[in-house]
Amino acid sequence: MAVGKKQRPAGRVMIFLCGLASVVILAVLISILGYILARGLPGLTLDFFLKTPQPVGLAGGGMAHAVAGSLILVGLACLLGITWGVAIGVYLAEYGGRTFGWLVRFSADVLNGIPSIIVGIFVYSVMVVKMGHFSALAGGAVLGVIMVPTVARNTEEMLRMVPGELKDAALALGIPFWKVVAFVMLPTVARGIGVGIVLAVARVAGETAPLFFTALNNDFWPAGLNEPIASLPMEIFRYAISPFKVWHELAWTGALVLVTIVLVFMVLARILLYGQRPKEW
Repeated sequence: MAVGKKQRPAGRVMIFLCGLASVVILAVLISILGYILARGLPGLTLDFFLKTPQPVGLAGGGMAHAVAGSLILVGLACLLGITWGVAIGVYLAEYGGRTFGWLVRFSADVLNGIPSIIVGIFVYSVMVVKMGHFSALAGGAVLGVIMVPTVARNTEEMLRMVPGELKDAALALGIPFWKVVAFVMLPTVARGIGVGIVLAVARVAGETAPLFFTALNNDFWPAGLNEPIASLPMEIFRYAISPFKVWHELAWTGALVLVTIVLVFMVLARILLYGQRPKEW
């Protein structure tokens, strides 16, 4: 009892410090979001989503080309990141105990920690230099590569949660292994895998540095996947460092839209994670 009484003041201090840290973090987040909202909301009109930028000195215009470009880049990234990420995750879940599986897992963890600008330089070397120009394909490829390790490791962890009895029962019925994976195991943890995919998309949607070396930028509507393409992060950066007040206002509105997109993805991830009670076996 004496020991418990001595620990109580220390416990209260720790609770206070943890609560204080939480309040500080929450205050910083609210301050950032509030400032972006205050600066970006006045320019959030329909023209922002329907029009391209006006020449310098003219009011109005928008970032419709950048919004469309970001959607295209994220779509291309998902084609690569989801397919390869899920496939690698399945391999790690089933054969991760082998030497090659350990190497793949280690490589995924290392790739997940490499700065995105390094990945951008790599894709620039293997794609942009060979193609001779920047393109949406290169931009989608670099974002897809960034997605792969997150999706792969999340898929692996989700598949390891599938009860072994479920897989054994399906195999005992004579179902081929690939069908067991595709129609039994993956659907069982589809929501968990979806959470990882949504978080990976939220991450790459705001990437800027790798796009400098791959997709570059464009002031017009996307002309094709083999051409340079605009994106919201790139346009926000370009407008923010410009000397023109009109462009600064557009940059703040673009930042508000981008933050809103990321928040929507975060909320969607929460819905996928907690929106349905886990199945009981």
